[in-house]
Order: sequence, then C-alpha cells, then structure tokens
Amino acid sequence: MSEIEPRKLPLPTPGCFADPERSGLTADDVFDGMTEHLFYTLGKLAPTASRHDLYLALSYAVRDRLMTRYLAGIEAVNATPTRVVSYLSAEFLIGPQLGNNLLMLGIQEAATEALRRFGIEHLEEILEVEEEPGLGNGGLGRLAACFMESLASLEIPATGYGIRYEFGIFDQLIRDGWQVEITDKWLKGGWPWEIPHPDQACFVGFGGRTESYRDEHGHYRVRWIPEEHAIGVPHDVPVLGYRVNTCNRLRLWRADASESFDFGAFNIGDYYGAVEEKVGSETLSKVLYPNDGTDEGRRLRLKQQHFFVSCSLQDMLRSLEQRGLPVTEFPDHWAVQLNDTHPAIAVAELMRLLIDDKHLDWETAWDITSRSLAYTNHTLLPEALEKWGLGLFGSLLPRHLELIYEINRRFLQTVRLKYPGNEDVLRRVSIIDEEGGKAVRMANLATVAAHHVNGVAALHSELVRTKLFPEFAAL
Repeated sequence: MSEIEPRKLPLPTPGCFADPERSGLTADDVFDGMTEHLFYTLGKLAPTASRHDLYLALSYAVRDRLMTRYLAGIEAVNATPTRVVSYLSAEFLIGPQLGNNLLMLGIQEAATEALRRFGIEHLEEILEVEEEPGLGNGGLGRLAACFMESLASLEIPATGYGIRYEFGIFDQLIRDGWQVEITDKWLKGGWPWEIPHPDQACFVGFGGRTESYRDEHGHYRVRWIPEEHAIGVPHDVPVLGYRVNTCNRLRLWRADASESFDFGAFNIGDYYGAVEEKVGSETLSKVLYPNDGTDEGRRLRLKQQHFFVSCSLQDMLRSLEQRGLPVTEFPDHWAVQLNDTHPAIAVAELMRLLIDDKHLDWETAWDITSRSLAYTNHTLLPEALEKWGLGLFGSLLPRHLELIYEINRRFLQTVRLKYPGNEDVLRRVSIIDEEGGKAVRMANLATVAAHHVNGVAALHSELVRTKLFPEFAAL
C-alpha cells in the first residue's frame, strides 16, 4: 500500500477540547495514554492488568487519537455546508477495530513498543482479544464497511446509518463433530469504539391508524396515530481514512422503550407486564437478522428496517434545522444511498416526514425524495427481491402503505402514457404485486424513487439494466 500524505482538515473550534498529550503518535504517547486509561477509566494498576484490560486501555488510547479528527470533521461540515453521503444499510461487517485503526493511524510499531513495556511481546496477543462486532454477516455488510472506509480515505464526508445489534447472528462451536450454534454476545466485555449520544434520540411509531383533517389554512392533511413507540438512541463509531485526517462516523441505533417500567402493573403483581413494553421495544436492536420463518419474525424484521430508517432520516432533517437550513435544501446536503432493499422503506418514510410533519405539498416532497435517494441492487434473482404482504405492512405501517399506493398510482399513470394498453408492462413495474397474496415490492419502490440505480459491479449494473429491470431502464 502506497504512502498517502496527510491532508489537513480545519482544526477544531475552541469549543472542541483537544489535549496534545492525547493526540501524540509516538510509543511514549501511546504508553502514557494506556497507563492513564488503566488507572482512571478501568480502575486497574499495570501489574494486575489482564490482557483484556490492556486491550481496552490501548483501544481507549487509540480512540483518543481519533477524537480530534472526528470532531474536526463535524465542525468542518457545520462551518462549510456540503453534501454528505448517508449510507443506509441493515448491516456493517466492520471487523475488529483496534488493528484497523492502528493501521489507519500508522502506529502499529508505536503500539507494539508500548505493549512491550507492559510485558506483551507481540501486538497480536492483544489484537486477538477483541471480539468480532456482530453488526454484519455477509457480502452486503462487508461492502458497506469497505465503502465507509473508502469514503473516509478519499476525504468525502459521510455517515453510515444502521442498527447497533446487541447479539450477532450466532457463534459456532463444534461438539462431537457437529456444529452447535450459540448466542454471539459480542458486547459482553464492553466495546470501547462507540460514543453514545442519548441527547439525540429519536421517536419511532408502529401500528395504529391514520386520520384526515384540515389545517388552519384549510389544506387537507393526514396524521398518523401509532399504537406503539420506540426510542432510537444513536451510538457513533469513528471511521478513519488511511493516513488522512478525515474521520467519518458510523451511527448505529439502539432501541429503548418510551416507557420502561409500568408501576401500576408491578404493584398488582404483574411483574412481566411491568417491563413488557421495555422488552418489546428493545427487541428491535437485539439480534442481527431474526428468523423470518414465522409471522412474528417477519414482523420484527420489518419493524427493524423502519426503526433504523426513520431514526436516520429524522437525524438528517434535524441536522438541517440545527444549522438553520430550509428542508427544501435536503438534497443539496444529503445524498442517501440505499444498500439493497432493507432500507427501501426510506422512500415512504421521507415522504411522510416531508408531507405530514413538514407540511410540504406532494410535488415538492417527491422532488426532494427523488433527488436525494439512490439504490444499490444486490441480487439478480426476481424471487429473491424483498416483498411484504399487504396485511402485515398495513397493520404495522398504515400511513406508509397509503403513501405507497399514491406513489404507485402516479407512477403507473406515466407508464400508461408510454405503453398505452400494455397491461403486462404495468404488472411488471407496479410497486404492488397483484399476483397471489398481494405484496409491496420493495425493489420496485426503491427503483421508482431513486435518481440512480446500480449493482455492486459494472457487469452487475449492466445485468440489472438489461435482465432484471429492462422496463424501468426504458422508462
């Protein structure tokens, strides 16, 4: 790998505290940082520190060195508004972070020397202590992680949005020659790379009903009255580029209950009922890819998708408001990339937020949505494209289904003008699958709204255009 000269970002403002002793990259600096965190953060003395203690101390010392870059990046975007990539993905297979960040900072040798002073001869002895983060599983998650690192190395401001899963998909053991699957408790020893921001939490609704009304100007409006709510609490993970000062972030949402404890239920002896809402809400961020072989499993998976997408879009809209920017400038400040169909509900959710919450008219909201969203397709198999039955979708997201029906109605009007009387084309491009059990086709929804659609390689993109979605390409 070739050497890359560091490129300077604007220094943090005076309000961003940057201690020179916590930003040095020499072996002495790393050793001092480890010693400080052993004592003040972990409450340990060096002679009694375990390898796990040393892993945490080194990780915190390295994280200190990311913070100046991380906060400088946030300040730079705020000071000079620019377009930021928003990468929405259900998973990020980022891998262990300590070794990666040592590489990005170029301080593997300094860390090795610092560890020798604690009696550890080889850096690998500490690197192997770190658990694999259970935030992703396969190629889709690995692509998302590599994409975030590439953006940082290219010094393109970006935020990755996903879910902070408490448990990964599973851990594997071999007993008597057979695979045994056990819970992947990757957070059990603590994860030093995340920065919680409970003050930036978002509310997300599910179920319930919709009702129409006239606002004070006599305009027709619709409000969604959810039956249940969850709170999304963001946890930021710094994503440093290779040998540059740019440090982007991965913002992962953890689910909390809006009301954690029911004293009334507890006082009458219903101890499970007292925490039922807490357990139900927190399930949203418990497990990566819950089993969707049951109705409840499918319902949970759709709730997970809406949960992290809604939190992320609310976060983007809030960033504009905090900077005093009008909502109509959303596409000028956020480029929202949908990594496969898992975040495709963003089409309906952004329309809902713009129309119901911001009170924009349909044409303005659709212009903002279609100029903001782009879609990456991951499969050429039509039967593998994600679909949700109308019964499940409507019971969980009633307002979104109304909006999808209207998006589809308007879209099919344009198709009829190009292909008059061709019902076969209408059937193939419709967002609503009318065959068998009616369902919402999430890939069609994303394609209708996105200003660009691509595959994961040039050949894949060509096959999407010629084989999977030829009608959309012609339109």
